[in-house]
Parts: sequence; structure tokens; C-alpha cells
Amino acid sequence: MYLLGFDIGSSSVKVSLVNGETGDCVGSSFSPKKEIIIYSSSAGWAEQDPEEWWDNLKIALCDVLHSTLVPVEEIESIGISYQMHGLVLLDKNNQVLRPSIIWCDSRATEIGNKAFKEIGGEKCLSTLLNSPGNFTASKLKWVKDNEPSIYEKTAHFMLPGDYIAYRLSGEVQTTVGGLSEGILWNFKENCLSKMLLDYYGIDSNLIPSIVPTFSIQSELCRSTAKELGLREGIKISYRAGDQPNNALSLNVLNPGEVAATAGTSGVVYGVSDELKYDPKSRVNTFAHVNYTNKNRRLGILLCINGTGILNSWLNKNVGGSSISYEKMNEMAASVAVGSDGLIVLPFGNGAERVLENKNPGAVISGLQFNTHNTSHLFRAAQEGIAFSFRYGMEILEETGMDMKVIRAGMANMFLSPVFRETLAGVSGTTIELYNTDGSVGAARGAGIGSGYYNTPSEAFTNLKKLGVTEPDLKKKSQYEDAYEQWKVQLKRD
Repeated sequence: MYLLGFDIGSSSVKVSLVNGETGDCVGSSFSPKKEIIIYSSSAGWAEQDPEEWWDNLKIALCDVLHSTLVPVEEIESIGISYQMHGLVLLDKNNQVLRPSIIWCDSRATEIGNKAFKEIGGEKCLSTLLNSPGNFTASKLKWVKDNEPSIYEKTAHFMLPGDYIAYRLSGEVQTTVGGLSEGILWNFKENCLSKMLLDYYGIDSNLIPSIVPTFSIQSELCRSTAKELGLREGIKISYRAGDQPNNALSLNVLNPGEVAATAGTSGVVYGVSDELKYDPKSRVNTFAHVNYTNKNRRLGILLCINGTGILNSWLNKNVGGSSISYEKMNEMAASVAVGSDGLIVLPFGNGAERVLENKNPGAVISGLQFNTHNTSHLFRAAQEGIAFSFRYGMEILEETGMDMKVIRAGMANMFLSPVFRETLAGVSGTTIELYNTDGSVGAARGAGIGSGYYNTPSEAFTNLKKLGVTEPDLKKKSQYEDAYEQWKVQLKRD
């Protein structure tokens, strides 16, 4: 039997088909080949059309089905990974009311900050484990205040993955993990947060029905099966936000284990069994994929918005899209640690939680016309991203996380030796790379949720370690000096 995984990202939609018996990915594709458009009509805004996610899912799925020729009768179940914190609104006919306000949109920051202050910081943190911040509930409050005619028509609000599951099945549902991402879950009482709903004046009837993360949540309906070229009745048995799902993909499920990813945004994600939080909410705590009332598993998440998107910006605007990412990595490797004093702060993609929801923009500092060239800029950018990871990891350590080993998929920024070596060198952490990604993880999650696999460990028997990057002790002082200079620049801005 085969397992199908959908990964709904903000750059592209990826689809993978996994042989359940062997664990091998037999086919994979993504769409579009460039990037999904992020619409920004005002500074700090970021929106996407949910129909574009669906259209690109169909294209990528068609590629996979045609390239593998696997009989659709042999597809057992579907799992969904999705970009976290987005807001999708449906009317009473389940039609989308407005573009989705996605994860890197900053418009609701002050709404969340005001809620944190007026409800009380200690009350928020002890129950929600986070500030309401710029998360889904605050985005809905923004719509309520600024687009009342849209809000009045709203019958349901959901996350991007909930919307894709709806398109597949016709069922309007969400999960505890999804509600915790929206800062709508009371961890102290294990229930919906009536406190925040009441404060924002949001009717709890707008929240979809709650289903377990791993379960037969619904089935592929007849009309959608026909549209996608699949069979009716395929089980939809797993959904999770992209970062909890990335951790699942790397078999990071138990306290003390740590995963990382560096796509459009960059994340370090550690698992804990304690209700811990950062008093300044610079890192965030959500329900992990295996969270239950009895088995408390929490994901503590550090997010840097400006990661791969900085590398992409350089590729388009400095390389003119004529230089491949591989060539950029080679050019960066030709420059010494510290980039001869060139410093890049990568914060140009919305309000940064790690900076207490400030939005300083990206900064290039120390540029010398007679010294620096394109290679220096490429390296300084990768170092700046790695240094921002280290900056956030120091906050994670304050919450009790002990990070000796980080697991990551061989993808995106982790394809760059400069990035890997800088992160390992400046953090003193070993980096392990594996043959997986979000869509493959979602497929394996579907196998767990449908009962095809008896245990999670059975789903990961084919997870292979592709490489290890150890800290270079000979260059330790060089990395530390460059990081200290980077922090000096950060304090100036």
C-alpha cells in the first residue's frame, strides 16, 4: 500500500508518494517551480489566495501520479502538512471570503500585544504558554475590527491545512495542535481558551470540530476524488503545522530531541514534557503532534522569518537568477569566516518574535567598496542567518532546552556547507542530516493515523542519516568573534 503526503508551503506545494511497506519515497513533485505569490498591499502585510494552494496541489499530484504509475486503488491514506498561523475564512456555503492572512503578516501584532497587556502577561503565559501576539486569533480580531462585513459573513475560520482537508473531504475540522498554533488552547485545563475568545469577542461556534492529529479524520469525497484522479474513500488521517510535522519527519517525538528547518523561514524546534514558556514570548510553545492529555508533548519553537527568503532575494536581485543556489554556496565558501567584516541582519520578512515582535528590516553593514564583492555578500547573508539561529537558541537554552544534536532534512539552507558549518561552529552543536522532507513526513504521519503502522517507530525504519557536520574547534574563536560583531550590529538597530 502507498501513503500520500501534501505539504502546503508559502513558497510551493509539495506532494510525495511513499511505499508504506519499504518506507521509500517513490515519487515527489512540487508546484510552482518558482514561488507562490505573496501579496503585500501594505507594509508588513502578507496574503495568499487559498485557491492557488489547491491549484498547485493538483499540478504536483498529477506529476506524481503520472511519473509513478501507482494504481490509485493502492493509496491507503493522505497526510497534510501546512504553513502555520495562517487565517482562512469561510462563509455559510464554505466559500472563501478573503485571501488568507499568512504566517509572516504583521498587521495583528499590536492587537496581540494589547491583549497580552490587558489580560495580563502571567495569565496568558500560564494558560496559553504564549502571548496572543501576531497569531491566528489576533488576525481574526483584526478582520473583526477592520473588515466587519467580512467577519459578519464568517461561518468558520481555519488554518491552511484545515482548508486543504476541507477541500479533500467536505468536512470542516481542526486539531488541538492547530488551535494551540492560533493561541486558542488552554494548556492548564486542556480545553479551548474561553479567556481569549471572550476578550476578542469571538464566538466559539466559528471554530471547526476538533479531531485527533493521528486519526481517520475524514475520507476523500466523490467529487474531489474525480477532480484529482484518485479513488473515493481514501482516508485523511493526519494533519499538522509544518514545524511540528518537520519534527515528526525526523522522528523527533520525545523530550530533549531537536529538529531544525531553514526554508522561507528558519526554525529550531525542541520537544519538552514540561509546561515551559519564555516570559517575553520570543520563542513559542505549542502542542506537538503526539500531544495528549495523558502524554504531554510540547514543541518549543524558535522562528526566524528572514531565512531562505533572504537567500532567494539575493538570488533574484544580486545574482539576477542566472546564478544557481549551488553556485552561490560555492562563492560563499571562497570567503573566510566573518566575511571580512561584512555583516547582514536577515530580518526583512515581517515582525520577528525573537526580537519581541519588532520589524527592523534587513541590514547590510560594514560594506567596503574596495574589499567586498558578491561572494562576500553571499557568505555574510548565510552567516547572518546562522547567527540569528544562535541568537534564538540562547533563548531556547533559557527555557531548559539542552541542544547537543540538531536533526534536519537535507534541503534548503542545509544544502549549504557554509551555513551548516557556521551554525555548528557558532552553536557548538552537531548537525545530522536525513533523507526526508515535510511531504514525506506527512505521508508517514498518514500511515500512523490510519493504523497502517502500529507504532511511530515502525514508520521511520527507513529514515537514513545522510551526513553529519561537527563543530570545527579550530575555527571556534573565529565564529565566536564574528557572532559578537553581529550582535553589536543587532543592538545598534
